[in-house]
Amino acid sequence: MSIRALWVVSHEKGESGKVRFSRRFPTVEFRAKSLAGTQYVAIPEDCVIPQLLLTELGLVDADKPYVEVRDDCARQHRSPAVELRFNGPGGRTLWPVLTVTQGPLILACLPLVEAPPGPRPPLPSLASVSQGLALLSGLQDFLCGPGGKPEPDVQASRLAALPSVLLQVCPLGRPLDTPPPAGLVPAAVAPSPGGAQKQPAWKAGVHRGRAVVSVALTEKVRSMQYGKSSQQDIWDVYGMVMCKCEVEGVLPNVTVTLTLPPNGSPLQDILVHPCVTSLDASILTACSVDENDGSAFSGPYKFPFSPPLELFRLCSYTSQVPVPPILGSYQLKAEENHLKVNVVLKLHESVKNSFEYCEAHIPFFNQNLMGNVEVKVSSGQLEVSKEKNLLVWVLGQKFPKSREATLEGTVYFSGTVAGPTDPLCTGLTAYIKLYFRVPDLTLSGCSVDQHSVQVYSSAKPRIVTTRELVSSEYYIWNSTGAAPVSSGLVVL
Repeated sequence: MSIRALWVVSHEKGESGKVRFSRRFPTVEFRAKSLAGTQYVAIPEDCVIPQLLLTELGLVDADKPYVEVRDDCARQHRSPAVELRFNGPGGRTLWPVLTVTQGPLILACLPLVEAPPGPRPPLPSLASVSQGLALLSGLQDFLCGPGGKPEPDVQASRLAALPSVLLQVCPLGRPLDTPPPAGLVPAAVAPSPGGAQKQPAWKAGVHRGRAVVSVALTEKVRSMQYGKSSQQDIWDVYGMVMCKCEVEGVLPNVTVTLTLPPNGSPLQDILVHPCVTSLDASILTACSVDENDGSAFSGPYKFPFSPPLELFRLCSYTSQVPVPPILGSYQLKAEENHLKVNVVLKLHESVKNSFEYCEAHIPFFNQNLMGNVEVKVSSGQLEVSKEKNLLVWVLGQKFPKSREATLEGTVYFSGTVAGPTDPLCTGLTAYIKLYFRVPDLTLSGCSVDQHSVQVYSSAKPRIVTTRELVSSEYYIWNSTGAAPVSSGLVVL
């Protein structure tokens, strides 16, 4: 399980397509050539890679001309792996190129496919894919930190330290357990008075005190709601399980079991960390791009593993759910120098009415700055940011007993000073973006119980399990205007 090449590419405005870091591993490339034989595809020069990545991911500057194969909204990426096509003999391609996008950076790597030439094997069957994603995830945490947006000088220093980091976490193109914690330069990069501390071969932990095994299940829900019969509303759920074992001495083997309710939809697109020691083959066969025939494996999902020292992502998955947690309606009516706004949000009955936070951000682009705002809300409070042309509807921790909240009124735009712009949101093309977090809930019903976590150790560690539902790219578009459309598998 090795990596042929690694790239860090910027897609920040003004630097889009700039290679911030690249590394190739000649010994791995020699093995790739030996395995592929006459079907071997050499990696093109670094100057070619950024444009290929931006093309496949759809991350292009707004002033570039529209290209259907690249910019069509129907091209919805459901896989972490992309295929890079470049001009070569026979129009050859690189596959699978794994990508992770965080803020202004794209992290990408090309794992070695240790399979004979022929038809492409399914992604879940390739151990190098899971290991490559784990490497990118760890490097993402290292470069971007917990906030995801470090200061430019901090990010520059971390990029400068990346060659030394790779010597530790990916020597000769072979990823080890996990990259260093977020934002921390390892001992080999930042020497301390006590000298560098090497990790023993048996992975003895440095934790002192009572042993603790933590398992955190997080589901992120994305949604695009249009409020039109002519356009499909779409949504999807992406889940991940993070684990950390804090045990004094040798780390024990652990088994984590995920369960679904009797009527729950099977988990799909499951990817696991390389530390997982064995897995039922049926767990890896369910894929969201295949038609569901009802025979997919529905659990329980057991993941036995030998844990690394640091916090790591045990597995990730997708799930098809019948409805989004919050249904919305957004209507704008334009009149001279002002807009009439009407918003209705409904919390679905299956979702627990207990939020850590819930906010609706309503931006107004390509307008003069706000003047008077005459808007009323039925629940929560309204915050107005005139310099940003933004209304923030803070719904708080609960919806009303009716599970429905409304906002309506008029927003006036005065003066000659232009407000924020967005080339997409012209005319009545506008959206609301929801931000929320619901503790102790998952939309798929997936859960991990304390008693289902088995630790094979005499230390009797304390087991801590949590789960939560978090919004991610949750949009409600104005139904009286045009809106971008993306294809979906589920119709509301």
